[in-house]
Amino acid sequence: MTNILGVDHIAIAVEDLDVATKQWSEQLGLRAGGREVVEEQGVEVQMMYAGETRIELVCPISPSSPVRKYLDKKGPGLHHVALAVEDCAAAIEDAKGKGVRLIDEQPRGGAHSTRIAFVHPAATGGVLTELVEGGEGFTSDS
Repeated sequence: MTNILGVDHIAIAVEDLDVATKQWSEQLGLRAGGREVVEEQGVEVQMMYAGETRIELVCPISPSSPVRKYLDKKGPGLHHVALAVEDCAAAIEDAKGKGVRLIDEQPRGGAHSTRIAFVHPAATGGVLTELVEGGEGFTSDS
């Protein structure tokens, strides 16, 4: 896939966002950033910072959330790796052209004013992968 700028963030699925935020900040020393509800995905997210590295804590807010289903099946832990892309639509088209299995075939709105799409874990050795355009992460001049 072309136009990968770097790792945007690593997402951790959690049962309780307040408890997880406290653990990651007070026990591990990460700095808390923005917190946001993403209704479309049925989650609330808390961005944490370890220097320049971003960890996104993701907590379901509805029983139909894919993150709720993930937690019920696998429990808390690594949910996905997000790759920063210059152009999400172009990255999707490039992936489709290479036969990559996708969950999203069109960009959709994500947290922190981003455009996102998910690559199916079957295409990446079992790791759910998010393509992220915009927001606080990488830019083409990073």
